[in-house]
This record gives sequence, C-alpha cells and structure tokens, in this order.
Amino acid sequence: MGSMSRANMDKNPDEVAAMFDGVAKRYDLVNDLLSLGQTKSWRRKTTAIIGPKAGMEILDLAAGTGSSSVPLAQAGAKVIPADFSEGMLEAGRKRHPHLPFTKADALNLPFEAKRFDVVTISFGLRNTVDFDKALAEMLKVTKPGGRLVVCEFSQPTWKPFRILYLNYLMKALPKIAKWTSSNPDAYIYLAESIRAWPDQAALAARIEAAGWVGARWKNLTFGIVSVHSASAPV
Repeated sequence: MGSMSRANMDKNPDEVAAMFDGVAKRYDLVNDLLSLGQTKSWRRKTTAIIGPKAGMEILDLAAGTGSSSVPLAQAGAKVIPADFSEGMLEAGRKRHPHLPFTKADALNLPFEAKRFDVVTISFGLRNTVDFDKALAEMLKVTKPGGRLVVCEFSQPTWKPFRILYLNYLMKALPKIAKWTSSNPDAYIYLAESIRAWPDQAALAARIEAAGWVGARWKNLTFGIVSVHSASAPV
C-alpha cells in the first residue's frame, strides 16, 4: 500500500505536500467521486454559511486550485486563497489569475494577528499534521468576533448508510486510483484519513478546546460532510 498507508497516519508535511502536488490535476475529480457528486452543492452551502460580502476579508486555507475561493470573491469579499502545495497553487494561479494565491503552512500562518473576518478551510483540516495547532493558528489571525467555517468529511449519522459509505470508499478508492492516477497512495491516504477522523461532536469539542467559542455544525448529505462554525472570542 506504499508509504502513506494506515501504518503511517502521522502525517509528514513534505510527503503530504508532494503527494498532493502529484494529484493536483486530478484532485477535483477525486473529490467528486468521494462526495458522490455532491461537491458543488456542498460548496454552495458552505459559501452560504460563510456569508461573504463586500468589505469582508476572508482567508481560505487549503484552497487548492481555488474552487472554494471563487464564490467568495464573486460575492465581493477580499479573499486570500492559501495552500502549502506548490502544485496546487500553480494550478490555481493558472485557473484564476485574479486571485492572490499565497503559500501558507496551516501550523504557522504567515499573516498578521486579528486580520481576517472569516477563516475557512474546506477538506483540508484533515490533512494537517496537527489540526489542534492549525485551529489555534486560525484563531490568532481572526478578528475578535470573527468566524471560523470548516467544511470536512465527517461521520454519516445513519449507521447503515455509514457502514455502506465507508465500505464503498475503502473498496472503490484504490480501484479508482489505479484507473485515474499515477499515485494510488494519495487516494488510499485520503480514504484512510476520512475513516480516522473525529465525528461531529468530537470535532466541535476540539474547535472549542483551541479557543473558539459557540462551535456548532450542520450536516450535509446524511453527515458525509459537516460544516462546523465557531467565533473568535470578543
């Protein structure tokens, strides 16, 4: 199963970055497969929860090629798409040259304190080496009263569906990877990381433990994904 298999879920940032550099071109396709084709609907709902408008400054972390950033910019917000994968940033700059793509490590954000109205991360928190530290870093760069919005794969709430989905994911992904990609390990890693991720209530507790207040969540598609939000203390 290669170097990023279950045995190695202690994520080496360089390995993860290299892996995503390799799959940047296919990444949106794979997200669509993981999401049973729901990606666009989830993005719309996440955008609605963020509530972007003119005058807001938003940091979009793990922005990849920028597909989560575009609707924020279209609503008039000033958005900085950030990622730590050069491959993703490069693909993003080509696709959306008007957006200020910025290299950033979620564990050591290169932005001034208390700057952003909203910090958001879609399908990226799971891939950070220490997501508690990432949540604390996000809080540092958020204005008092500003908000966190995290869209992430979660635990389907209905047990029969959860079992079905996880089995589908584990069995289908390595096969799909072999057809579509030179790097099946990246997809096996993605599937494993979804399986190992805390459920909705556990993630809300970790968000509050990092210093955010009022953590809540909204389940999408039976809880395959949930959108967590919280506020920076005033």
